[in-house]
Amino acid sequence: MGRLFGTDGVRGIANSELTCEMAMNIGRAAAMVLTDSNHRHPKILIGKDTRISSDMLENALTAGLCSVGANVVQLGVVPTPAVAYLVGKYKADAGVMLTASHNPCEFNGIKIFSGDGYKLPDALEEQIEAIVLDHAQKPSCPTGGDVGSVSSAQNTVRDYVDHIKSTVAFSLDGMNIGIDCANGAACRTAEKLFTELGATCHMLSDNPNGVNVNDNCGSTHMENLMSFVKENKLDAGIAFDGDADRCLAVDEKGQLVDGDFLMAICAADMKSRGKLNKNAAVGTIMTNMGFNRFCEDNGIKFAATKVGDRYVLEEMLLEGYNFGGEQSGHIIFLDFATTGDGELTAAQLMSIVHRRGAKLSSLATLMTRYPQVMVNVDVSAEGKLRFYTDDKVKEAIEKAKLKLAGKGRVLVRPSGTEPLLRVMIEGEDTEYISVLANSVADVVRERLS
Repeated sequence: MGRLFGTDGVRGIANSELTCEMAMNIGRAAAMVLTDSNHRHPKILIGKDTRISSDMLENALTAGLCSVGANVVQLGVVPTPAVAYLVGKYKADAGVMLTASHNPCEFNGIKIFSGDGYKLPDALEEQIEAIVLDHAQKPSCPTGGDVGSVSSAQNTVRDYVDHIKSTVAFSLDGMNIGIDCANGAACRTAEKLFTELGATCHMLSDNPNGVNVNDNCGSTHMENLMSFVKENKLDAGIAFDGDADRCLAVDEKGQLVDGDFLMAICAADMKSRGKLNKNAAVGTIMTNMGFNRFCEDNGIKFAATKVGDRYVLEEMLLEGYNFGGEQSGHIIFLDFATTGDGELTAAQLMSIVHRRGAKLSSLATLMTRYPQVMVNVDVSAEGKLRFYTDDKVKEAIEKAKLKLAGKGRVLVRPSGTEPLLRVMIEGEDTEYISVLANSVADVVRERLS
């Protein structure tokens, strides 16, 4: 797989790129790097999403962890942010989540959280890679009573749901909400959470079978939820991805409310209540220009980072901000969580709608979205690398920028989680920027595919 860690952990096709051997070796290396040598039996949590390969990889990962003396606590199927939260609640040394997030079922991945509930910084990921790929340090192999044990946690869903409920000051009594669980981890938690908050829940894609995760459902396929909300005259709809660390919404008219709009609604509400630290919000270079304008109009400082919620979080921690996120729906409320949390985001959003007695479509008018066109181009790993040096690609990008004449922007970047290059152009005219985006994509495809 080359370098193990992308922008969101290790990810690849299960049993081909991400093998059992790889999972076992990552388990060994992670235990070595993340735990104090004085811990005779460090405690490591493992959660997983619903894809069919998760059980297989969980067993391999567990074997690797136990082989170096770690005690494993299996959480079962839970959202990724539940692992981040439960690491602290259960006083564990680290947590691991088996998921490929929004990817289809043939993919899987490994996300690792340190004992404080945060995703690993680059330096620790590099140490794990050095052990796995370069054999930089030989794992110890204890015997007898020093081998690690395996146990199962019994109250994971209850503990996580109670945590999210504690962040909401107002009930959702009387609200009718459509919830698309993407046939993923939210199937275990979302209906319980929003029912207990007082909403009437109408569930979609909440019957996982191991292979239907993210299959034409969830936050990457919003069409079904959009139609369902409109046809059934619901107050709103919310959709998660496979591991429920991201959330998108649908208003009562069946219109998409993406992560940038969610951020605008939540940031404005937090500012009005004096809860937005330093009156600032953190986004990425992919954040729509309309959000920049919203911030300017509402006295909110906007900071942009590289794509990836880990970089959003790093900026928040560095500058003392408490709110940030991505257009894809990874939104971080640092007062309540150490990572993006789709169900926390949905709970905060629905609370705002209910507390204000407003329609979600009305709240979304806080921001005007600039037209944005995204073209994904399949490329090889070698093509991703050549992107940085190919003169023809650079020339195509510069020509597109000149044609926009300062009235938009061009962003071409390799995906951190998929074998793609993403060509994004933003501007005032959808038809014109679509032509520009496809012209750049054609050059990328010709040179790098």
